[in-house]
Amino acid sequence: MRSSTLLPYAGGRTPRAPALLRAVRARCTAAWRAARYLLHTLATAVATVAAAPLLCVPSRTQRWAERHRRRAGALLGRPVEPHPRAAVRNLRWLVIQAGTGLPAGGVALLLLGTLLLTPAITLLWWAFPSPPWLPLMSVHLTDWGTAVPHGLLNVAGLAALAAAVLPPLARAHARCCLAVLAPSPAEHLVERVTELTRTRTDVLQAHSAELRRIERDLHDGTQARLVAIAVRLAVAGERFAADPAGAAVLVRQAHAETEDAMTELRSVIRTIYPPVLADQGLPGALRTLATRSCVPTRVDVGPLGEVPAAVEAVAYFAVTEALANVARHSGASRASVRVTREGPLLRTVIADDGTGGADAARGSGLDGMRRRAAALDGSLGISSPPGGPTVVTVELPCA
Repeated sequence: MRSSTLLPYAGGRTPRAPALLRAVRARCTAAWRAARYLLHTLATAVATVAAAPLLCVPSRTQRWAERHRRRAGALLGRPVEPHPRAAVRNLRWLVIQAGTGLPAGGVALLLLGTLLLTPAITLLWWAFPSPPWLPLMSVHLTDWGTAVPHGLLNVAGLAALAAAVLPPLARAHARCCLAVLAPSPAEHLVERVTELTRTRTDVLQAHSAELRRIERDLHDGTQARLVAIAVRLAVAGERFAADPAGAAVLVRQAHAETEDAMTELRSVIRTIYPPVLADQGLPGALRTLATRSCVPTRVDVGPLGEVPAAVEAVAYFAVTEALANVARHSGASRASVRVTREGPLLRTVIADDGTGGADAARGSGLDGMRRRAAALDGSLGISSPPGGPTVVTVELPCA
């Protein structure tokens, strides 16, 4: 009976301690990140004021502003895309940065400086019996018995004040930075039109290159075999009366050439729109790819709903190219393919445990994947640090 009455009490208190520790740790981490951000803001605000004439050059102002946009986005956990240059907006931001960064950073410097100074004052209480700059040390210090408790009280109070003040102050400054440097609706429209123009050019170039490839495949492969078949059948027709056995040999050779031509024609058709997509759909086509891959590959396909054929084809070719790169370049022991539907987006994630270092700028088919995705107003993301793992994400709109 005694143990049964104690168990609920122990069970009720045990989970709260780790939760409290996690909350304190998270609050301390947030305060430290905010303090670093604000101190850096103070330093850059001072540099902005000191180097204002040099920063008025548009190219320097752009780099300076983009650097702060990335820092503000990192603090708020928001992805920040590079924006086109806007000299007036960047110059306006310089003024606001100096006007807001100096007081915000000054508050952080005052709090942290006082917090760091408190232990030293506590140890040197005999030299500073009544330090007026410590808010909770209003008593006259006469011995260690009064100095140490009041010092600890000041450290705890200042730490709590910093944890309560610095994170909201840093977030407010970061939001202000992003708001001032955010492009106007007109700039958004110009950026969108520019992106669509570039994408359209890429699509036209990719389409022309694809047509030339198909023409070469048909001309150099299938057409050449069909010509050879026609020649053999013509010769067999001429020899049939005089040499039936020789004509039969030619007919058999023409039959073999026909089989080869059909095989090549199927491979060309497969590069235009894979028949496996029409027969099995995207999930079945991806599982077929996985079984043919040289690297053991796990496929996970969620409910996709209705997906346009063009989107399925791009996703299929993206997985095909990614698994080919895994087999050729990564040295991976396993790979995975995950396809999910998130609202209007079809997201395809191909991952491997290889050596990493994949870069679309170096070719390896990744740039072709990016072009295919951009043709449907989609995007390609690559995370491949040296040493791995490599994660390729293709997002395609299904609307």
